[in-house]
Amino acid sequence: MLATTGLKRSELGPRGRRLVRHEGKQVLIIAEQAQLFAVANRCPHEGYPLSEGTIGPECVLTCNWHNWKFDLATGNALVGRDPVRTYEIAERNGEIFIDVADPPALERRTRALGGLKAAILDNDRPRMAREVARLERAGFDAGEALVRGFELCNDRLEDGMTHAHAAAADWLLLASRAETPAERLAAQLEPLGHIAWDTEGAGHFPYPEAVSEWNEADFVAAIEAEDETAAIAQVRGALAQNFPYLSIRPAIGEASLAHYADFGHCAIYTLKAGQLIERLGGEVAEPTLLALTRMLVRSTREERLPEFRGYARALSEWDGTGNAGVNAKDFLGLSTEGALRRTLASSGRPMRELYDALLGAAAFNLLHFDSGYERATNNAIADNVGWLDFTHALTFANACRHICDERPDQWPRAALQLALFVGRNRKYVHPDGDGARWRVDDHRAFLDLALKALYDHGIPEPIIACHRLKVLLAIEDELGTAPDAPWVETICAAVNRYLHTPMKRHHGLRIATQALDFVGKEE
Repeated sequence: MLATTGLKRSELGPRGRRLVRHEGKQVLIIAEQAQLFAVANRCPHEGYPLSEGTIGPECVLTCNWHNWKFDLATGNALVGRDPVRTYEIAERNGEIFIDVADPPALERRTRALGGLKAAILDNDRPRMAREVARLERAGFDAGEALVRGFELCNDRLEDGMTHAHAAAADWLLLASRAETPAERLAAQLEPLGHIAWDTEGAGHFPYPEAVSEWNEADFVAAIEAEDETAAIAQVRGALAQNFPYLSIRPAIGEASLAHYADFGHCAIYTLKAGQLIERLGGEVAEPTLLALTRMLVRSTREERLPEFRGYARALSEWDGTGNAGVNAKDFLGLSTEGALRRTLASSGRPMRELYDALLGAAAFNLLHFDSGYERATNNAIADNVGWLDFTHALTFANACRHICDERPDQWPRAALQLALFVGRNRKYVHPDGDGARWRVDDHRAFLDLALKALYDHGIPEPIIACHRLKVLLAIEDELGTAPDAPWVETICAAVNRYLHTPMKRHHGLRIATQALDFVGKEE
């Protein structure tokens, strides 16, 4: 509804402008070229007052801080991204009237989601924040922004699911624990920024449209055959039949552990996909499951590499009769073949005992990682290892425990693959390192403080921040299940060291050295 401003055109001053304040709003009235305009006074970029701006030909208003330009008639940004809000304005009997009421909530939602799409495509994190805040201010759940983000980016994921999906559930959990609105929004923005980062400049890779009636065995077979069309058809069938994720997760879990797949990512993503659907609801199921399925189809099968080839033989020899007692020390320093043999020797022990031993050995390796390998510039490509090669053993173990709780028949695969992690990483461990200095006395306080720091982590690469979060929540989950397990002290010390040791992320000299060596040996 138009309401009087009490102003006449002659009162707009020599520049034809007047700032009107109403219930917290600042509205700039402009008379230009015999027309009247009303726009929000704060530039939508960073809030500079547009009353200090410059008006050019064709009624274009320029914000003089960063040179953003706006069409006064529509509010559209001609230079820059966010439009500026316009208000209905009219002149009656020489008096100026404007309508400062907010648009209907659904209109504001549509505008915010449209702006969010543009922000994701531009990988513009500040604008993402503004649009999510606008969505919430209009009365809608910020989770909708994440659903729309995953839908928008899904067919730009050539290899399917990424850490953006896998960590989204964890960021949402962190958002639910926030103590301030800013902390909550910061956590909600992380997966949005991550999916934008992952898909910036990407092409389009549509998913097959075929639909088949869900069949667990057919789905597992399609993944094994690396047949994306058949596997996606199975998932689309499950969605069409309204199957909840929990009902199809056992098959996905089986497929994820069918190989030492993608350095444990397949199992981790299987767990996290379910948590994401649980926290965001059914709307996110389709983009999540399509991306997960593509990732499972395209994942590497690393047991085919020479150093892991003993895995298939060990799996065929698993008979559940090995009765040797086992603890973490039994695995330290063993090669992959040695770790596999030691796992078989205890295959008949309670699985929790074997799991604790393997998880404890993985924690020891993390605590004693020789970080010189990460800093090296003249190592072989196969030795390009870093902290994430070690933390993945912990998050993989956590995922396996959940998968195998549903499918105990998968424990042989899970245990032997965890043994591969332990054996593979032993080459990069310095067992005499000073692990005692990283001891944690109050485990709960340590986790709380480390999680709190992630609201403002200051890490530019989303994948590094999300790994920290995933590790912390995996350890929190493990401690909640087994607070007195034998690995508790080691795992907390190891994560403490990981969090507080600078991580080298750009390897310019290493890349150059390895490239020269590689090209020099080309025929």
